[in-house]
Amino acid sequence: MTGETGTRPITVLLADDQDLVRAGFRVILGTEEDIEVVGEARNGAEAIERVAATRPDVVLMDVQMPDVDGLEATRRILADTDPDRPQTRVVILTTFDRDDYLFAALQAGASGFLLKNARPEDLIEAVRVVARGDALLSPEVTRRVIAQFSRRAQVNQGSKPAAPHRPPELTDREYDVLVAMARGASNAEIAQQFGVTEATVKTHVSRVLVKLGLRDRTHAVVYAYENGVVAPGS
Repeated sequence: MTGETGTRPITVLLADDQDLVRAGFRVILGTEEDIEVVGEARNGAEAIERVAATRPDVVLMDVQMPDVDGLEATRRILADTDPDRPQTRVVILTTFDRDDYLFAALQAGASGFLLKNARPEDLIEAVRVVARGDALLSPEVTRRVIAQFSRRAQVNQGSKPAAPHRPPELTDREYDVLVAMARGASNAEIAQQFGVTEATVKTHVSRVLVKLGLRDRTHAVVYAYENGVVAPGS
């Protein structure tokens, strides 16, 4: 079996200050032929160093670690945008199902958020999903993202509603798809709304991400609310 990234396995770095947690993740991921754990880190500072040395496809990053926490480590790792280096993606792992961690992780550039009590198969699927460039958010978490950014936009705009921002780079259909994504619609729902195939929707989504310089679908939602593409409560 080959990895989602091509003919080689998906490479993973484990960053957690608990030895047993890292050992457990290594055992779980080690059962999969298309995934290879290439390193471990006990804190954020080590994670930054190991990522620079190994260039993994995915980092499974704990939030609360000594010295440098997982959120700051994520910011620093994803600030490296050298086009000649493989892009590393980060999945935040935590025992705390808290909105402040969730939104801080997304703003730091993480592509996913997973609780440590998730099933082993969810952990494996998370690695594969993020490695192929997709976002990892459950429908429940997506709704919370939308609600949070709606509230934030309302605070920023005050009582005076702002006119929706329309990114000039996007075509009419791409703009419509971005708005639909920001409202939490799935590809299937968008396809039904516009009377097109899901494959066509995927193409539109990919073009939106490229044109706006966004990592994945999750960050398209963040972009839409932070930039007023979608008005709160619309």
